[in-house]
Amino acid sequence: MTNLATAATPTLTTTEWIIDPGHTVLEFSIRHLMISTVRGRFTQFNGTLLFNEAQPERSRIEGSVDVASLESHDAKRDEHLRSPDFFDVHNYPTLTFKSKRIESIEKGRFSLIGDLKIKNITREIVLDVTSVGPIQDPWGNQRWGFSVQAVLNRKEFGLTWNLALEAGGWAVGDEVKVLIELEATRKQS
Repeated sequence: MTNLATAATPTLTTTEWIIDPGHTVLEFSIRHLMISTVRGRFTQFNGTLLFNEAQPERSRIEGSVDVASLESHDAKRDEHLRSPDFFDVHNYPTLTFKSKRIESIEKGRFSLIGDLKIKNITREIVLDVTSVGPIQDPWGNQRWGFSVQAVLNRKEFGLTWNLALEAGGWAVGDEVKVLIELEATRKQS
């Protein structure tokens, strides 16, 4: 396992891939009132993958999300999630991810370890990633697909608002499930 922070500069076989926002979905889900699951997504984001063909563990991934692009299919809830009670979009408009290392699990599957920054709080997280590709599309572009999953504790990132229920329990769960279906296109030289 190589730590990307201390790794040598990638070799000349490094290729750059750009996230295709039209074919990528960043979703989350969380328990509501302890009886149901609420889902949401972010619609504005960008990112790059610098893939080292000779040493994949030296590859790097960075991305950012416009937090104001949050949608949960309920305008009042979205407004509350953007408020200081949760994301505080006015003061912290962007969340970021920067990889630190990649650990292979099996062919096409790996753990991506990196720093996630939300509300000026940075925590190391582990993403479970399945890779499909790369392939060449009908227009001559190289594309690569990834399915990404993670479970995060929202309180670790300063998203602590909650409301106690009369019957016991809480209005909002602590555990957030993240699902990303990502497609990237190789940057043309």
